[in-house]
Amino acid sequence: MELKIEIIESKSVWEGFMDLCKPPSFLHSWAWGEFNGKMGNKVFRFGVFNGGDLIAAALVFHVPARKGSFLFCPHGPIILDKALSADILGILTAHLTGIARKEGCAYIRFSPLMELSDDNEKIFTDLKLRQAPIHMQHPELSWLLDVTLPEDELLRNMRKTTRYCIKKAEKDGVEIEMSSKPEDVEVFWNIYRETFGRQHFTPFSKAYMRNEMEVFGKDDGVLLFFAKYNSDVVATAMIVFYQGSAFYHHGASIHKYPKITAPYLLQWAVIKEAKRRGCKWYNFWGVVGDDQPKHPWAGLSLFKKGFGGFSQAYVHAKDLVITPIYWLSFIVEVIRRKKRGL
Repeated sequence: MELKIEIIESKSVWEGFMDLCKPPSFLHSWAWGEFNGKMGNKVFRFGVFNGGDLIAAALVFHVPARKGSFLFCPHGPIILDKALSADILGILTAHLTGIARKEGCAYIRFSPLMELSDDNEKIFTDLKLRQAPIHMQHPELSWLLDVTLPEDELLRNMRKTTRYCIKKAEKDGVEIEMSSKPEDVEVFWNIYRETFGRQHFTPFSKAYMRNEMEVFGKDDGVLLFFAKYNSDVVATAMIVFYQGSAFYHHGASIHKYPKITAPYLLQWAVIKEAKRRGCKWYNFWGVVGDDQPKHPWAGLSLFKKGFGGFSQAYVHAKDLVITPIYWLSFIVEVIRRKKRGL
């Protein structure tokens, strides 16, 4: 076996490879690279070849930061033959180390889409990577729902309270609208702003949201969902569609009508749209375990789990230290995590 790394410049080659790999992740799509380019990050698309065969791909960004710039590989690398994970990660980390030094980066961060296991943890330990203080952009515990089941079965598998809230919202006259227009991010943002003001989390910028809509909208890969009551938008969600999956990437709601259960009907509308598009999975994104009732995400996690499904745990984000500046970033992120109660 002779592994080598090359830059991939063809969208069709990249997406053709992603079609072969499971589970899917839009964080390693060609479009996510385009989006990060629009956000000012330098983008690298690497392929790992065995002979002439593409066996792994790594979408990597140079993220500039005052506390220490770094290379970031979200949900990657994507590896076709899991038995070669150690060899692929070995050659890739060596290659990225050279790039990190050239780019003036303090560290390299992987947030791998690899199932949590002792064997997978050992791969990173053997390569001298350490646990990152945070898990960037995506969760290490996701909640998944198989949406290929008939609608009546999906409803039966929900928590009784969830079914009731869906029906109540319908009876109360909540209406659901969908939009693929980037300009409707303005409507989304008004609800989102109230949500992060109430829950005290660090928000993404309006430009971030609009760029995501514009880039993924080119291939009909994103929709905004709005739940309306008395002509007011009371809940909203941005859903990304990629490789037979729907992803609940952003969401927000207001408390103007506390007895109106609009978010439940909104999620049911997302599930039905995912079914209409022929998706296999609806990925609700992050949850926390039932053993963390005081976690800031506990309430939202309970809401997501009410729709049925199961959790999938992934390896925690890993860092490869390049320069001592890394420790400044480490301290800042630890403090930020503790302030948020995570």
